[in-house]
Amino acid sequence: MSFFGTNTTTTAPAAPAEKDIEVPETPTDSISSLAFSPAADYLAVGSWDNNVRLYEVGAGGQTQGKAMFGHQGPVLSVCWNKEGNKVISGGADNAARMFDITNGQSQQVAQHDAPVKVVKWIETPQGGILATGSWDKTVKYWDMRSPTPVATVQLPERCYSMDVQYPLMVVATAERNIQIFNLTNPNTAYKTITSPLKWQTRVVSCFTNSASSGFAVGSVEGRVAIQYVEEKDSSNNFSFKCHRKDQTPNAKDQSLVYAVNDISFHPVHGTFSTCGSDGTIHFWDKDARTRLKTFEAAPGPISATTFNRNGTIFAYAVSYDWSKGHSGMTPGHPNKLMLHACKDDEVKRRPKK
Repeated sequence: MSFFGTNTTTTAPAAPAEKDIEVPETPTDSISSLAFSPAADYLAVGSWDNNVRLYEVGAGGQTQGKAMFGHQGPVLSVCWNKEGNKVISGGADNAARMFDITNGQSQQVAQHDAPVKVVKWIETPQGGILATGSWDKTVKYWDMRSPTPVATVQLPERCYSMDVQYPLMVVATAERNIQIFNLTNPNTAYKTITSPLKWQTRVVSCFTNSASSGFAVGSVEGRVAIQYVEEKDSSNNFSFKCHRKDQTPNAKDQSLVYAVNDISFHPVHGTFSTCGSDGTIHFWDKDARTRLKTFEAAPGPISATTFNRNGTIFAYAVSYDWSKGHSGMTPGHPNKLMLHACKDDEVKRRPKK
């Protein structure tokens, strides 16, 4: 357990109001996942350098490195408990670890037979539970006090992505399977569907602040699907293309296709972001079916995104995502963590047409 930036506060120079702020002291390898605390503006950052870093974000966007803890392999996922005093991470060392920010101690809290791809905190009426999704084709539930899981759910394939908006949990696996769980009955899938998208699933993300429960799916083929859980809402399902470019400036063919790497829903307005291997980020309104904002293209793929607890800060990572394989890992590839101050008109719903 090491603290970093203990002697000096690293403050980025005050940026003009419009400019996104770069966080100093970022990881030494690609950033895999981001999560803000539900209790304060603390940001957990998981990286392929085997570490999780915690930053405190001040009112003006200045950041301070607060703590760091490690895995014995790349970190693939991070989340917080409801109180915001514990960070949980999942890694390629087949383990999930919990870091207590009150005493700086970290301990292993979950074990799988293959890398832990996703960790999610579930706040149930009976208390908090940790869900871990792995490439060993299981989701396991842990109550953190016991070294054995409360329950293990067999998945049809390896877990690629998972999200929770209690009582909804959605798990996406290899071979385009999507399993939907009602967490009042967590051990059996409520329904299993094939992804509405033709290509491999990269991310699933549950709607926030929505009258009907559902989720967004992003694939490696520059496409996002909006999918409602219940049959009665299925007429509202749709998909759209994004994160594509024209081969030449005037071609208008959108033939260069990029992976959708992450989808983050705004905690208040229920709008959402998509980011991709093309280095772009867009904000969308699923109900008005319209794009709210496009960011200037970054100098590398956007690997992960997240909103803070009230949706005033949007964090995103510019990191190599291996979308071009080993040959794309060029020396000096940017590895940045950026903070964007959200304006109302970028994230608020538009009136339906």
